[in-house]
Amino acid sequence: MKVMVTGGAGFIGSNLVRYLLNNTAMDIVIVDSLTYAGNLESISDCLKSDRVSFNHVDISDKIAVDFLFTSTNFVGVFHLAAESHVDRSIVDSSPFYNTNVIGTLNLLDNVVKHNTPRFVHVSTDEVYGSLTTGEAPFTETNLLLPSSPYAASKAASDLLVRSYVVTHGADCVITRCSNNYGPYQFPEKLIPLMILNAFEGRELPVYGDGQQVRDWIHVEDHCAGLLAAFSLGKAGEVYNLGGITELQNMEVVRSIVTLTGASDELITRVTDRKGHDRRYAMDISKATTQLNWRPIVGFAVGLKNTVDWYSANKEWTNHVRTGEYKLFYEKNYNAKFKE
Repeated sequence: MKVMVTGGAGFIGSNLVRYLLNNTAMDIVIVDSLTYAGNLESISDCLKSDRVSFNHVDISDKIAVDFLFTSTNFVGVFHLAAESHVDRSIVDSSPFYNTNVIGTLNLLDNVVKHNTPRFVHVSTDEVYGSLTTGEAPFTETNLLLPSSPYAASKAASDLLVRSYVVTHGADCVITRCSNNYGPYQFPEKLIPLMILNAFEGRELPVYGDGQQVRDWIHVEDHCAGLLAAFSLGKAGEVYNLGGITELQNMEVVRSIVTLTGASDELITRVTDRKGHDRRYAMDISKATTQLNWRPIVGFAVGLKNTVDWYSANKEWTNHVRTGEYKLFYEKNYNAKFKE
């Protein structure tokens, strides 16, 4: 029962590895290229298990991916590896297409070649574009109208997956999640950035008027949804995995201010992001009905637990900020770290 988890050293990937270890009997083969957001310290405890192995592989490397599938009989793949930061995609979108499109293509070719029983492609609500106030939440039949180069690269990969189901009969399902939060998230994202800045009395930069609405899901709820999709999802289907928690960005920031005891005066308005989507919201009725899944972590509890985690894990945070986390690979795998 070996499964591949691509991007297993990233935020959602590391949480998924831990979730699978604790809730299944699967052996887990982690595949990660260890770009800036890949952090082996996030799974250092998991790597001690004889059920977990790590491969330093870039999924855009066709030869390396071919070798992985040829040398291991996988019962499934959880595909989370992706470049995912919108601001970075605006500055330079090429890495996003290399990983998100070419990397996905390499995996799909091998899924077909080796008759891999199940491929879970992890996508995002951002492929749907933006909703207006009062507009119905996204369903799986919404048109794909991505606004950022990142979202466009994910939409392209979604369509690739669908084409391999139709053309090759590949056993693939697609999940689209809303904004994740929880432990081990890289500090460039909204919630960990605000938490850490609040701890240190730094400015809390908020884009524009701060009224952009996002649907928030705790990462552990997302992981439960991915396992449900793996086990119960129907080939070719798309499942929305949302948290049923629509909040304005400013509401989230003010909640963090309250939990950390920081001052409201730290909140600072900054120039809005180009092409900034106004609202995301997810209709999860399909996943609830077909996968017997729904989120259970309330946002108030989840956010408090997240603040507490960052407070209790300052060494992890400091290693990320100083770049020391990159040395974990060198020290533990006796290989030169590859940026």
